[in-house]
Amino acid sequence: MNQIEKLVKDSIVKAILEKFEYDASEDVHLEIPKDNSFGDYSSNLAMRLTKKLGMAPRAIAEGLKSVLDLEIDLFSEISIAGPGFINFRLNQDHYGNVIKLILDEKDDYGRNNSGNGLKVNVEYVSANPTGDLHPGHARGAAMGDSLTRIMSFSGYDVTREFYLNDAGVQIENMAKSLQARYLELFDIEVEFPEDGYRGVDIIDIAKKLKSEVADKYVDSDLDKYYEEFRAYGLHEETEKLKRDLKLFKVEFDVWTKESDIYAANKVEIALDKVKASGFTYQEDGALWLETTKFGDDKDRVLVKSDGDYTYLTPDIAYHQDKFDRGFDMSINLFGADHHGYINRLKSAIQILGYNKDQLEVDITQMALMYKDGEEFKMSKRTGKSISLRELIEETDVDALRYLYVDRAPDSPMTLDLDLALKKSNENPVYYAQYAHARMSSILTQGAKYKTADKYSSLVSEKEIELIKHLNEFSNVVSDSAKTRLPNKISNYISKLATLFHSFYGSNKVLDEANPELSEERLALVLASKTVLKNALNLIGVSAPESM
Repeated sequence: MNQIEKLVKDSIVKAILEKFEYDASEDVHLEIPKDNSFGDYSSNLAMRLTKKLGMAPRAIAEGLKSVLDLEIDLFSEISIAGPGFINFRLNQDHYGNVIKLILDEKDDYGRNNSGNGLKVNVEYVSANPTGDLHPGHARGAAMGDSLTRIMSFSGYDVTREFYLNDAGVQIENMAKSLQARYLELFDIEVEFPEDGYRGVDIIDIAKKLKSEVADKYVDSDLDKYYEEFRAYGLHEETEKLKRDLKLFKVEFDVWTKESDIYAANKVEIALDKVKASGFTYQEDGALWLETTKFGDDKDRVLVKSDGDYTYLTPDIAYHQDKFDRGFDMSINLFGADHHGYINRLKSAIQILGYNKDQLEVDITQMALMYKDGEEFKMSKRTGKSISLRELIEETDVDALRYLYVDRAPDSPMTLDLDLALKKSNENPVYYAQYAHARMSSILTQGAKYKTADKYSSLVSEKEIELIKHLNEFSNVVSDSAKTRLPNKISNYISKLATLFHSFYGSNKVLDEANPELSEERLALVLASKTVLKNALNLIGVSAPESM
């Protein structure tokens, strides 16, 4: 709750207590009217209290107004509309306090404690270390990184985690593909794995390996050096993941390996715990988990009849490991192809003894890409896919970061690479960054003026609209964190840029004939620049001083 909103709410609660002897602290909800003519805030409180007070809403509204009319320092006008809607208009002095708060808090403005220190693990990307990251991973990376920034700014204790699936058939295929490519460099042909990886990245890794070890691993016995190929390939692919993600301004606190989960015997420990729960049974030689009792559409196999684990079993152990590390909540960002996995995973953690709400899974839809009017298509195993690195080279990290989070994660989107490169207001990231650059330019031009500490002259409609939006920033940040929707930040940024451009177009900021007003307006420009920079940082986008 922002500073002004708290003042208004506290005054209303106090007035209701005084007039009706009722504590309305849990009942007061304020909204900003879409039409400014109604006031700065409105509330349906009178309707909400009708049953509790046994009075008509209009009578409640009038009683509240009679007390609040005495609050002349806070309210300039209170009006009642319809059956009992209450509209509040504030004295302008309170908007000046918003500017002062922003200039005092600087980079911390908007920071809040709505998360209350909740210890949260956020897992995202978690791509298999078998090839380049592709644009599908990019949206998940942008969403996950932005979300963790926003949640940290909102008082959550956040750990950013990448789960490295370095066990299983896919890793075996990667290792054998690398071995085949390495041997080809010595004109030795071996059968390429049927499900092998044919991308140029494997060829590049093979060339690097040859440059380091020469023919050390050339042998007719393909099993002899398999572990060396596996280890080398995993290391190179993982380091490539880290490099490309860092290029995309995405870094992780923890990289957890599936192989480490196995090595620490955590899979067997978790499986024993699941068995002890009483929610498993044997059928057709396999061990089943009764997930249907927790909302899943069918029971799931944990151990197949041949003794091998299904994908679910190590995943259960991995989530048990997260909770063992003391996290209050685990948030997973999955791609659209994992939608059916949610219920079985939530069922499993309940069987482990946790609340289902301690695991949240957000689905990130794929993004279609277009360039020059044609769709960019991907095929990871044919060598024709476009990688994240290539995508960055085609466009720009800031543009990609902004556009990927500009829609709700569960909404399909089209990424127009031509739009991302446009230097015009059509491109939302250019529009936002240009606003920041314009603010910087104005402040440079006005360097001879001192910084105002009073803001009583900022009374025009455009000035008040802009200040009101700046005042809402902490609310938007906390709401974005709570709902896990980073697009609320990009929406805020877009509106801030629009309001600033509108303010600048309607008001002369630097006026030598009126230096005091110029100083106040420069303070508003500096406050706007501070908030815009903070907002852009929350979605991993830079705030340029010039363009």
